[in-house]
Amino acid sequence: VLLVESGGGLVQAGGSLRLSCAASGFIFSIATMNWYRQAPGKERELVASITSSVRTEYAASVKGRFAISRDNVKNTVYLQMNSLEPEDTAVYYCNRRSLGESDWGKGTLVTVSS
Repeated sequence: VLLVESGGGLVQAGGSLRLSCAASGFIFSIATMNWYRQAPGKERELVASITSSVRTEYAASVKGRFAISRDNVKNTVYLQMNSLEPEDTAVYYCNRRSLGESDWGKGTLVTVSS
């Protein structure tokens, strides 16, 4: 299983970024795909989730600003992040759960300047 995140970077508050996670090594279409983040000194938290039936869930802190989506042809999950705030600064991790298994990517850093 391989999950490779991309799209992180430095952005000013109010700006946007789109993260991508390219997946391989498992049946992508049946997996629940998640985005987590971990800010310095804080625990890793679930940001957004999308199931195989394209049901989505969001953390309260990002609802209305972030959108998760998936492309089962490209085996890729996305996280569109709008109206970014300094509090969104974190390493963002892609995670998959399917058939009782869970795997993580190495993360991509998002830094939001005020």
